[in-house]
Amino acid sequence: MDSLSQIVLGAACVAGVAPARERRRALVFGAVLGTLPDLDVLPLLAVSDPVMFMTWHRTLTHSLFVLPVLGLLLWWWARRRWSWSGADRGRWLVGFQLALITHPLLDAHTVYGTQLFWPLTTPPVMWSTVFIIDPLYTIPLLVACGCAWRWRGSAGSGRALGIGLLLSSAYLGWGWIAKHRIEAALQPMLVRLGLESAPLLSVPTPFNSLGWRVVLMQHDGYFEGFASALYPDRPITLRFHPQDPEFARRFARLPSVQRMDWFTHGFVAIEQRATSAVLTDLRMGMAPDYFFSFVIARDLAGRWTTVHPVEQLPRPRVDAVSVARISQSVLQAFEPRNALADESAASGNDQAARRASDSGNRSK
Repeated sequence: MDSLSQIVLGAACVAGVAPARERRRALVFGAVLGTLPDLDVLPLLAVSDPVMFMTWHRTLTHSLFVLPVLGLLLWWWARRRWSWSGADRGRWLVGFQLALITHPLLDAHTVYGTQLFWPLTTPPVMWSTVFIIDPLYTIPLLVACGCAWRWRGSAGSGRALGIGLLLSSAYLGWGWIAKHRIEAALQPMLVRLGLESAPLLSVPTPFNSLGWRVVLMQHDGYFEGFASALYPDRPITLRFHPQDPEFARRFARLPSVQRMDWFTHGFVAIEQRATSAVLTDLRMGMAPDYFFSFVIARDLAGRWTTVHPVEQLPRPRVDAVSVARISQSVLQAFEPRNALADESAASGNDQAARRASDSGNRSK
């Protein structure tokens, strides 16, 4: 999640349990602790390989095995520094632990991938129930922390923190409900199209949890569509984006490809762009604009030569066209079903069914 969300979540957690008379200090401690796990990017700045940078972020400093120990050590130092005693020590310990542990748990709700169980080699956790930046999650906590700072140790300060945490947590809960509604409503259509066994990813569109992007992987490409949590039963159009499986297989053994395949749970594509072989993370962005694409090989005089370290391509520019595409994907979540949309979806999905059938026949 974005840094501001982590700061206000950490601040609210510590200030909510710390002694009321020290609420401002608790807000500062919580803000620092809430952003502390993301400081792992500092040593990673020395890493020249962008795939390693991306996949090593959210590892050691986001591990549920590491953070409780770190919280205990920081609490022990702070207890000696400020001479906490009696029940206050327990309150501060709980606050320190909450501020640190809620950071990776919040990150795990996004699609990026968080290695909660590092050093175990299980794939990163990506529940993908909230967008990486979502004002509807952050604003209640920001307002609550502002009120707590202004009102200090008053009863209203504690109530504001409680309400802020309740509203933000309820919003995360809604994300789980919306995701379930989307995926459950998709199942009959996927069965009809012969795509029920295809790996499925559903992720909120930018800055909201009403519009959702859906990705379905095939061996020769992937389907992409957009659904609404308000109208989950509304037909959606799946568009196919082809990939040459033979071309992709040529680079499958490269360490960068294997690492990204593990990190993304298989939601990657490899395509040829001019004289470059490009590896793309399909989880963040929307076709054809993705946030993470890497050049892994180049065609030099008719021979493919791997690039080491891989080169990250520039991220998509934010221009009028991209803003319009994102806005359209979000606004369609508010559009109720209509005959024209149903006809368009039916036509597009007939093509999807034929494509899925052809793909299945070729893979046999």
